[in-house]
Amino acid sequence: MHNQLAPLLKQYFGYDTFRPLQQEIIAATMAGKDVVAILPTGAGKSLTFQLPALAENGVTLVVSPLIALMKDQVDSLTASGIPATFLNSSLDPAEARDRSEALSNGEYKLLYAAPERVMTPGFIADLKRWNIKRIAVDEAHCISEWGHDFRPEYRQLAQLRKHLPGIPFLALTATATPKVREDIARQLQMEKPEKFLASFNRPNLSYSILPKSKPARQVFEFVHTRREESGIIYLQSRKATEAMAATLRAEGINAIAYHAGLDPATRAKNQEAFIRDEARIVCATVAFGMGINKPDVRYVIHADLPKNIEGYYQETGRAGRDGLPSECLLLFSRGDLIRNLRFLEGTDPEAAKIAEAQMKQMADFAETTTCRRTALLAYFGETWPDENCGGCDSCLNPLEEYDATLQVKKLLSCIIRAKQACGFSTGANHIAQVLAGANTAKVRDYGHDKITTYAIGSDTPREEWAALARQLIGLGYIDVSQDNFQTLNVSKKGSEALKSREKILLTRLPFTQGTNASAKLSRSGSIPCDEVLFQSLRTLRKTIADEKSVPPYVIFGDLPLRHMARRYPQTKADFLNIPGVGSQKLDDYGQAFMAEIKTHLASHEKQTFDQLATPPPPKMKSENGLNGTQLDTLEKFKSGQSIQQIAKTRDMVTSTIAGHLASAITLGLITPDPRQFFSAEDETRIDAALATAEDGFAKLGPIHATLNGEIPYETLKIYAAFKSLETPA
Repeated sequence: MHNQLAPLLKQYFGYDTFRPLQQEIIAATMAGKDVVAILPTGAGKSLTFQLPALAENGVTLVVSPLIALMKDQVDSLTASGIPATFLNSSLDPAEARDRSEALSNGEYKLLYAAPERVMTPGFIADLKRWNIKRIAVDEAHCISEWGHDFRPEYRQLAQLRKHLPGIPFLALTATATPKVREDIARQLQMEKPEKFLASFNRPNLSYSILPKSKPARQVFEFVHTRREESGIIYLQSRKATEAMAATLRAEGINAIAYHAGLDPATRAKNQEAFIRDEARIVCATVAFGMGINKPDVRYVIHADLPKNIEGYYQETGRAGRDGLPSECLLLFSRGDLIRNLRFLEGTDPEAAKIAEAQMKQMADFAETTTCRRTALLAYFGETWPDENCGGCDSCLNPLEEYDATLQVKKLLSCIIRAKQACGFSTGANHIAQVLAGANTAKVRDYGHDKITTYAIGSDTPREEWAALARQLIGLGYIDVSQDNFQTLNVSKKGSEALKSREKILLTRLPFTQGTNASAKLSRSGSIPCDEVLFQSLRTLRKTIADEKSVPPYVIFGDLPLRHMARRYPQTKADFLNIPGVGSQKLDDYGQAFMAEIKTHLASHEKQTFDQLATPPPPKMKSENGLNGTQLDTLEKFKSGQSIQQIAKTRDMVTSTIAGHLASAITLGLITPDPRQFFSAEDETRIDAALATAEDGFAKLGPIHATLNGEIPYETLKIYAAFKSLETPA
């Protein structure tokens, strides 16, 4: 298969090697198997159905959730010489008929369509005529009500099973918890699917979180030094997106708004402006972004708290799809959590309970002082192996410890005095105003300008007092009410601290680090190059893209441009060796870009650069040890199923299932009780047989024979796995 696919990979996509898991997923889907593939954004999910489509007869149907994105996806494929098309409501009837006829004539390899259109009776009848080879379900988490972007229309796709029997499904998503993964396979009625699960780590992304304080100013400080870079700013409300975009435009930064309240024409126009680099920044609600194909988004800012970690991961994942260094900044305020919780009032109680738990998980993540990457990956069940990730603010700018005894006692005393004065508890922001000496109507009405703790913290900004209160809530010094008012009371631990003479040591919150702290973050994926030439090539790219009326990245992404600006290719052979340059793009654009490079060299000296280090392959969630089918066994075992139950469920022999678990034990992915598998008597007998075996556990047959076949092979496999973990004396 590799001999068949490698030339196509180079010819159409410009790459000599596959990324991790791509080849395995392609092999499974070309073998006619149902597949669930969980790969992070930027890991090359699309290639896993695009390349098989080129290698086989027939059409691959790609179910994509957003009509607005299909044209860009098809434009990118067409620019690489790949026959692809889409059918949606944006086409006039004559154009739709022409494309339908071309599909009947076998002129296309890939067809993009939305689930609503796919499930119409007339379209299903057409699919039967178009020789559909496989069905790729993009953004497959939308099929699960446990996913963060549930779309009911995705549930109907399973009906294609009866209309197109025997056609394999390939479900793809960048983010899915184990519960969602199982739901995807169940809802699509997959038959013993192969499952592929890559690491959720995005090494080129850096993460930083700052306490929210005057967010418009914080956002401006971050973006004004990055005026030539594309970025997305996420906000919760439509009004906030409009206000942020207007604020940035007033500062001379070309920003646009995007939200569901805009009319379709304006929404499409604004999205097009961002994708084509006519607007560098889009201020958006979560309505923007799913399936966005723009690879050179260099930063994502969350100016408001996301509603769940999965959504945060998906949205930050829209940065750096090309593998180049990109930044993710979150501005956090506990008030955002309170506001989000209020939105749940009056909603379905069961759904609200789930949403509340997810919101609090997100707030806990934002407030952690440990490694951001470790916390993020832990949500998806993945362990980060290193103490320092080298790419988040917690690891690169550790928070200093300081003696906070006086500040803590001032704050706790103020909570007590304020309640005594007015007879009821108040919230963190109000206590912060009292400490800072604010002269507000509420402070005066409650009589809090007369208490002894009024203005005793006027030398500290009120934002820092509010942040300290949130920190003390997390540490148990303050109790917070469970209603939406989130009022404060001093806890038993706080009362003891007020009486104690012991020091209270806290970590200093990052108010003084500024929004450009991420400049110190990891530059994983960085490609040093001739920056002057790189900008010239970007300008040329934009000119050609405008002439062809396509987004600039359809011509070339930043990744191939940076390689051009360090290698200075001047022959067709050299140009073809640039990553991301295939035969079609060499023919279409090679001459123009090589001419630009030649012009640059006429007035600039050629620079030299150190050889790029080959990055290690991303670690699998199972530490590079298990494939998809082994992971499926491991998940079922962890859920409480026995070897026999798993074998029956998966229609496999028990020895195969035991082999899967033995691999997991050897890799340290599970540490079960040995007595789940063999008794002490069995262990003694196996040890005795092992002592007489020439090859040890290398060959189980002789050991099995010595034991007269009384201890099954699956037990021997599991025992060998436990034995491999023993440390030699």
